[in-house]
Amino acid sequence: MKLYHHPLSGHAHRARLFVSLLGLPHELVEVDLKAGAHKTPEFLALNPFGQVPVLEDDGVVVSDSNAILVYLAKKAGRSDWLPEDARNAAAVQRWLSVAAGEVAYGPAAARLVTVFGAGFNPDEVIGRAHTLLKRLDSHLSGRDWLVGVQPTIADVAIYSYVARAPEGNVDLSGYPAVNAFLRRVEGLPGFVPFAQTPAGLTAA
Repeated sequence: MKLYHHPLSGHAHRARLFVSLLGLPHELVEVDLKAGAHKTPEFLALNPFGQVPVLEDDGVVVSDSNAILVYLAKKAGRSDWLPEDARNAAAVQRWLSVAAGEVAYGPAAARLVTVFGAGFNPDEVIGRAHTLLKRLDSHLSGRDWLVGVQPTIADVAIYSYVARAPEGNVDLSGYPAVNAFLRRVEGLPGFVPFAQTPAGLTAA
């Protein structure tokens, strides 16, 4: 099993985190985004969208971080991480959609501005991030995990970009339930941290 990733990509960390939480043997293949390795014909043959992460598993190629989470949970037969019952499966899918929507266009976009120089309006994306965080904090108040009483791939999908939101000038100090959630994820056996952005790379 090969996981093509970049250490500063939250989407890639999402996949790396879950494969580690499951304890699955895998090889990490770093894709040099700065050098344009994700736009080479070889990489585009794996993922025509030219994005990390990509999972290659015995001839099966899966791109998109959330799709990789689903694939790994199904392959490992881990219904604890991806419930089979309709109610909880739908609840997990709802949070995967939040990860691909509100998280991507809020805290992830704010971080793209400072770390990668993306051309988003900082005030707009930071505002979106705080709207999401208020809703997330409210949902997590009085509960440990996003769905049910144990961690699921929903928690994995939400973690990475929320944890690194301060790199996008998004202050997490006003969200106690969110911060407690982040610490719970970090306490899971097999947790691997999301690489800190090197000093000097993040713009003020």
